[in-house]
Amino acid sequence: MDLKHRSRGITEGRDRAGARSMFKAIGFTDADLSRPLIGVANTWIETMPCNFHLRRLSAKVKEGIRAAGGTPMEFNTIAISDGETMGTEGMRASLVSREVIADSIELVCRGQMFDAVVCVVGCDKTIPAAAMALARMDLPGLVLYGGTIAAGSYRGKDVTIQDVYEAIGANIAGKITEQELHDLENVACPGAGACGGQYTANTMSTVMEAIGLSPMGFNSVPAMDARKDQVALDCGQVALNLLHKSIRPRDILTREAFENAIAAVAATGGSTNAVLHLLAMAREAEVALEIDDFQRVSERTPLLADLKPSGRFVAADMHRAGGVRLLTRRLLRGNHLHPAAKTVTGLSIEAESESAIETPNQQVIAPLEKPLKKTGGLVILKGNIAPEGCVAKISGHERLEQRGPARVFESEEDAMAAVTGKRIQAGDVIVIRNEGPKGGPGMREMLSVTAAIVGEGLGESVALLTDGRFSGATRGLMAGHVSPEAALGGPIAAVRDGDTIHFDAGRRLLEVEISDEVLRQRMSKWKPPQPRYPTGVFAKYAALVSSASQGAITRAPK
Repeated sequence: MDLKHRSRGITEGRDRAGARSMFKAIGFTDADLSRPLIGVANTWIETMPCNFHLRRLSAKVKEGIRAAGGTPMEFNTIAISDGETMGTEGMRASLVSREVIADSIELVCRGQMFDAVVCVVGCDKTIPAAAMALARMDLPGLVLYGGTIAAGSYRGKDVTIQDVYEAIGANIAGKITEQELHDLENVACPGAGACGGQYTANTMSTVMEAIGLSPMGFNSVPAMDARKDQVALDCGQVALNLLHKSIRPRDILTREAFENAIAAVAATGGSTNAVLHLLAMAREAEVALEIDDFQRVSERTPLLADLKPSGRFVAADMHRAGGVRLLTRRLLRGNHLHPAAKTVTGLSIEAESESAIETPNQQVIAPLEKPLKKTGGLVILKGNIAPEGCVAKISGHERLEQRGPARVFESEEDAMAAVTGKRIQAGDVIVIRNEGPKGGPGMREMLSVTAAIVGEGLGESVALLTDGRFSGATRGLMAGHVSPEAALGGPIAAVRDGDTIHFDAGRRLLEVEISDEVLRQRMSKWKPPQPRYPTGVFAKYAALVSSASQGAITRAPK
């Protein structure tokens, strides 16, 4: 392969003298410009721990690219902190940012005609966004995750940001004091890195290694581990190898690779957001993947990793136990993965997994013969409320069924006020609508509400469904991504206070117990809600976004 297969068009020949002159103004030499130009997409931002250390890692990536014979050129994207914006109006920006990040990576790579790209990512949306951009461009490239935060320590116990959100509910319920909440807040996040449990960031990090876009073993090294610098340095050689071997993202992103990624999510009790993001990545890669495929793969995949939010351990513990290599080796030996799927190293997932080293007596990743649960945690529910489906995460600890009266809210804030105002009773089913991709807009996560329910002591008696999303830290009988959403005229718009809602995860059913005729009558009187944002980026997004059952990607109007 011509290593300068794209950048020749911007650096070579008489007519490019002006471009070369501008490159030289900022320190690039003729020798630099004669080499392949490798973009380094850095999602650094100073607003959150997840991405705060990425300048350091990007510097190491660039050092590695130069050592391998390329010329790195770094550029930045935006990022939004899910954890900080949770429960606020700002959270509407989170899912929208995924599209903006993907668009910005694509724009810079196409505009600057890079030959390859290394994407350095951290918080939730930056990871799938990078993969979506690679899939669109089919440009040789890889994804490096900045790594997980270390666990905090509170009264001798490991804690994460999940504990803080649940402690808010406990404080509201009078179970802990303001000082205890403040003390926990001070220690839960001890430094840089993304949220510590198998929440969305670490779930998508696992996905990147299992699907093949990240070198296996690179992502799971924690953010502040001294070995992370070497991992970043090694990305330079991986990027140049991709060029030399002419390996492109769509060579890696096959149907089999997507099934491997789903299995990794199921086996680790990962975030329901993985459904949304993998569907989006598949649409960008033009791979046939539907929401029902998650149910099929999850049913045949054992739950092996004992990770928070439902388990005992954090992502750093899994890394020390043997990491994704050990997990995939277990799954491969049980015939739960496609062994020949290719990775960015040029090796198959099977070849990469064979070098796994298991820490003696580790308890994080269960033996294949003694899984934590025989099937994975992802469950796709359907019924007259969700004809296109919705997603629940069942770790094995939750009850599988609930029947109760609907408590209907038109926004997350209204539901939160009802929970904190002690207006929700045991047995209720909370319905939050008009929070979908279009209706939100932006499909906010509901961790504030779900954590408050748990903190109030109602986690085992109250269920919740929404056309919005959940954080990876959410636990309990909760169904998100209800599709079609209310703003598109989905039947969730017809549910009324007091209607009986029936959850049955065992039968994969979610329904409101009214007749089809009553449902049709109610929907015949439905009118689309007025958009919350008539102008600006949210209005553009609402006009272009697809259903959550299609990954909530934006598409140009036909």
